Order: sequence, then structure tokens, then C-alpha cells
Amino acid sequence: MTALDQTPELLPLGIDGVLVRFATTLTEDANAHALGFRDLVQDMALVGVTEVASSLVSVRVGFDPAQTDRATVMGALRSLLEQHQTKDEGPRRLWRIPAAFGTDFAPQLGEVAGMAGLTPQQAITEIEATQVRVIAIGFAPGQPYLGMLPDHWNIPRQTELTKKLPRGALITAVRQLIIWAADAPTGWRHIGQTAFRVYRPETTQPFAFEPGDAVQFQAVSDTDFRAIKVNTDTNGGATCEVLR
Repeated sequence: MTALDQTPELLPLGIDGVLVRFATTLTEDANAHALGFRDLVQDMALVGVTEVASSLVSVRVGFDPAQTDRATVMGALRSLLEQHQTKDEGPRRLWRIPAAFGTDFAPQLGEVAGMAGLTPQQAITEIEATQVRVIAIGFAPGQPYLGMLPDHWNIPRQTELTKKLPRGALITAVRQLIIWAADAPTGWRHIGQTAFRVYRPETTQPFAFEPGDAVQFQAVSDTDFRAIKVNTDTNGGATCEVLR
């Protein structure tokens, strides 16, 4: 296992869970271990385990107390940590998602670019060139936290809320991007717009993304974006390639 800054911790979580924590602050390495360990536990299909869910740097393993107990689950998880490579092997899927960055759809792109020491066009070019990962899903159903952007994108959140951003908005803070799940307020800055729906409750798989997926944004003109937006045959013009 690739060395981490700290030894993974196994912590009790509620009456039916165990938290495996790889770090106390977000790093790409800790996130990769969390993603990899989630896959490992899922593949092992441990008796009594009912849920395996990763966050930025940790994994919650839920269990059914009628089938097993915490000591047994923690022992099995400790053995997996000691005996197996837990670092993520790379994305299983690659999403390519069109995004508009024109004035009508990216009201804070200029502000963010200036904070990152870039021109707006340089910012767009960097976003297109950076293959980000779904490092976690949370806050709203299916909503992805995508990272990590280069260091100069370590931009703080706003001190005040924007009252409402539209579903599909591309927003940024602290070296991460988010595709906004629903019309809602936020403290993150609005730098682009997609027509991609991260949450589709009418489908058999409501969450479009899985933690660990790779995402590549493709800049399109405002005219092309408007055409994509009214076409209901695809999810915002996105494509998904299976990598492994």
C-alpha cells in the first residue's frame, strides 16, 4: 500500500457502522485510498455488510447487527487494510460533458480567473485540459465533488450566498468543481453551465456518477449549448466511456 501521512483509522459509527478514515484533510492520495478501499470491500462481499460508501478521505461500512457484529466487521476490515493494496487503480468510466462558458452562462468566470492568476480563456483551457475525478457525492442527491484542479485554483468560497443557481451550473471553490444538482443557493462561484442532470429519479440508476468516475469538460459555444439544452435525447450531450 502506498504510504499515507497517517495510519488508517477504524472508528465506530453509530450502532451499525464503521468508519475507515485515511486522513483528516483532503489529499489526492487519501482520496485514492478511500476510493480503492471502497471497491475492495464491495468486491469482498463480507457477510452482514449492507453498505459501503466513500467520502473525500474515508469509507463508511454499514452492517446488519442481526447477521454480524462490529468486532467481526472491524477485524475483517483491518485484515483487508494489512493484506491488500487499497489505492484506487484509476477511473472505471470517463464522462465527457459539454459546458458553455459565455457571458450568459458563466457570470463569475472572469472573477475566478483573476483570483487564479489567469485570463478567462486560460481558465477555460485549463478546465478542458484537466481530467477531474468524482472524489465524493453529497450535499444533494447525485451531486459530485470533482477534483483536483491545479494549486492556483485553491479559491475560497464566497462570504455571502448567491441566492439561486440553476441546475447544471458548473461552480468552483478550493480546487474543486461541482455540477449543481438543483436550483438552489450556494457560496461557490458560477463559472460555466452544463445541461447535465446528475440526479435522474425517473431512471433505474438515479445517480449519474459513481465515486471515482473521471470527468472531462468540453467547451461549446453558447449557440451550441442552447441546442444541446433543448435536445432531450441525451443527458446534456454527455458521453460515457467504460475504461475498465
